[in-house]
Amino acid sequence: MNCKNCETLLKETDLFCSVCGGKIIKNRLTIANLFSHFSEQFLNYDNRFIQTLIKLFTDPVDVIDGYIKGVRKKYVNVISYFAIALTLSGFQMFFINKFFPELMNMDAPDPKGMEGFQQKNMDFLSEYQGLIYMALVPLYAIISRITFFNYKTYNYTEHVVINMYISAQAAIVSTIIILISALTNLNILVITFILLPLQALYSAYSFKKLYQLNFKSILLKFILFLLILILLIVVCIILTLIVVLIIKQYY
Repeated sequence: MNCKNCETLLKETDLFCSVCGGKIIKNRLTIANLFSHFSEQFLNYDNRFIQTLIKLFTDPVDVIDGYIKGVRKKYVNVISYFAIALTLSGFQMFFINKFFPELMNMDAPDPKGMEGFQQKNMDFLSEYQGLIYMALVPLYAIISRITFFNYKTYNYTEHVVINMYISAQAAIVSTIIILISALTNLNILVITFILLPLQALYSAYSFKKLYQLNFKSILLKFILFLLILILLIVVCIILTLIVVLIIKQYY
């Protein structure tokens, strides 16, 4: 019998491949062993996903700085963790839109001439949530690199890694909370607005740990980060309005 992963010759008594470490699977797939594999990968306390989720709260330096410095086996790598976050976020939107669409309705009346504008925004955010997450990470990395311009600890690419881990952690936890809120019939929009400042605080906490800053220093950096973000948003709005005016003028 050969290993199905690397073709190494195996003994009949082997449970794992001595070369690649792959588990030897001898039985055909059934619902029972498929669920067992899922539980082993994601629900077992000792598995890397649960450990990564917990450690990103208790010791983000161990996960993020460790990955940047070359640790690969201890925790889920940043790409996989971000992909899990996107998958869970996509499932969350599908689940809510399918079974609880009324929870996504905007109850507040729109200003005159803007009828349905807020609801269209929510629909857009729901449909392109994954793409928005991916687009925001490099933007956040630029802002955080500028914010910590006087520190040479991490370069831009490493800031991308930092923000991917932070964004993925925020997305995973938010997904769990929002799904629970939907099942308990709580207002999802209110919960979302509550989660936003909590996500910002978690980001500040992670950077405080990574850069070993005191409270005053991280507060100043946090304010600088927000100012840069607001400035970029204002610039984007102005550029968008200019483009719209140009298009209306010529078309």
